[in-house]
Amino acid sequence: MKSDFHNDSDTGYIRPMRENDASRVAEILIFAKRVAYRPIFRNDYVSFQEMNVLDLALSYRENPKLREDVFVYDDGIVRGMISVDRAFAPGEWHLRELYVDPFFQHKNIGTLLMREFLSRASASGSRQVSLWVLEANRAARGFYESFGWRPSGQRRPEPGTDQFLLMYRRAVPDNIL
Repeated sequence: MKSDFHNDSDTGYIRPMRENDASRVAEILIFAKRVAYRPIFRNDYVSFQEMNVLDLALSYRENPKLREDVFVYDDGIVRGMISVDRAFAPGEWHLRELYVDPFFQHKNIGTLLMREFLSRASASGSRQVSLWVLEANRAARGFYESFGWRPSGQRRPEPGTDQFLLMYRRAVPDNIL
């Protein structure tokens, strides 16, 4: 596996999440999810009551296991994050989350995070990667498809909603960059 600190540009790097990143990662997740999912689910109670930065940040601070396999893009400000499940299936890494703070989207940070995920999966010997994506989230699907991800044919309901998740997969070439 690569070193924990991977330089991806002249101004930032991707590194493992630290305890003191908890509030920033929580903020990124909550706000990015609100922006992405509120127009789809139209549920303000979930968006603004159930999902909150403080509770998520405290969970990250109090439970080191939640920080395992979470990586952040840091250029002096944590601007994005990925979380990985290395044990999803034999020989397959699973991308649980990839989010960039809405203020910093469309600045190549998501691309750098995706490349890091693919690079780490390749370095581990994984030959396939997977993720679940909300079917109605066209922007996310387009982003993943631009990296060669394709629907696998698996589809499941998102619990408690009328929406569906699609499983996307792609092969991991030996040299992804």
